[in-house]
Amino acid sequence: MTPLLTPDDALALLKDGNRRFLDDAPLAVHGDRMSRLRMAAAQRPIAAYLSCSDSRVAPELLFGRGLGELFIVRNAGNSLCSTALGSLEFAVTVLGVPLIVVMGHENCGAVRAAVSVVKEHYGYSANISKVLQPLYPAIMEVGEDCQHDLVNAAARHNVHRVVRELREEASPALRRPQEHGVLKIVGAFYDLASGAVHWFD
Repeated sequence: MTPLLTPDDALALLKDGNRRFLDDAPLAVHGDRMSRLRMAAAQRPIAAYLSCSDSRVAPELLFGRGLGELFIVRNAGNSLCSTALGSLEFAVTVLGVPLIVVMGHENCGAVRAAVSVVKEHYGYSANISKVLQPLYPAIMEVGEDCQHDLVNAAARHNVHRVVRELREEASPALRRPQEHGVLKIVGAFYDLASGAVHWFD
């Protein structure tokens, strides 16, 4: 089982994992039978992730982590819906994760679809529209200043918005651990072509 880590320790492990990913280092994960048996009793992930569902974005691979190491919440556009928020609170309150990472990525299809709704009034099904709706504010806030690359600008801005909400406006379940220094919430952005993760903090 992973020993208890500080938020900065956990972040350093993720940064080092992405460096190894960029160097094409072999992925050394604990997936053997004994490791699985130990994890069957309990999990102690080093971080929680709010990430996009995009099939090209796999946090375990990007950060060289294995079974039981990341608690991942994924949806189209890495938006903060009630399910995502509740899952992150569970990771902090029940599992004691010291770090939450909100990670967007380059050329996000969900953000692109949301841009088509905001800018071109394109229509999607009711369920898809519910998924896209939390992305609209980020698009509208950067829309006037960034016409040349609106999708990526809005995707980055959405990460900043979600991080700010988790830090300042979310429930006491997330605010109190931050005040005591046992939880850190950071934003990141994944570049599909290079494989690099850029950290906003």
